[in-house]
Amino acid sequence: MSRGFVKESDQEEPIVIPPRASLPEGQTNYVTPKGKYLLEEEKQQLEFRRVNLDIKDDTERRREVAKIDGQLHLLLERLNSAHVIDLEQQPKDHVRFGAQVKFKMNGKTLRFQIVGVDEASVKEKKIAFTSPLAKALISKKEGDCFTFNLGEDSRPVEVLEINYDIQ
Repeated sequence: MSRGFVKESDQEEPIVIPPRASLPEGQTNYVTPKGKYLLEEEKQQLEFRRVNLDIKDDTERRREVAKIDGQLHLLLERLNSAHVIDLEQQPKDHVRFGAQVKFKMNGKTLRFQIVGVDEASVKEKKIAFTSPLAKALISKKEGDCFTFNLGEDSRPVEVLEINYDIQ
């Protein structure tokens, strides 16, 4: 049927499914053991929400199920591509994926853990391994000094400590 014969009130808004954190094309989806656990937990929560929807209106229920299904689809893609890195196997003297790095930049001491894109949270002091700062820190050793270039801005950085003993 032509859209011209549908009442405006019968037309639905398209369902918007929020995208997951960006993972560059062809990039391996590295995750920490905790990151994998969090993805599995998110899957369980979405499945629980889907089964226990308390929406009476058929249209709203159908829309919410479609939204949850879309989120599950994106999440399952991430889970299926997840490559868990055993932090105990990382070299203790170099910054690698999963490392918690204490460093000095512009006179300020900072500490971040390098994690997967879905686990990254600046608030929790976790940065994605795909971020410019993480890429600059990778392969460095304690005591290494380098210049971190961000656009036209350059900042001196000194690696103070590398730790893989993360809870």
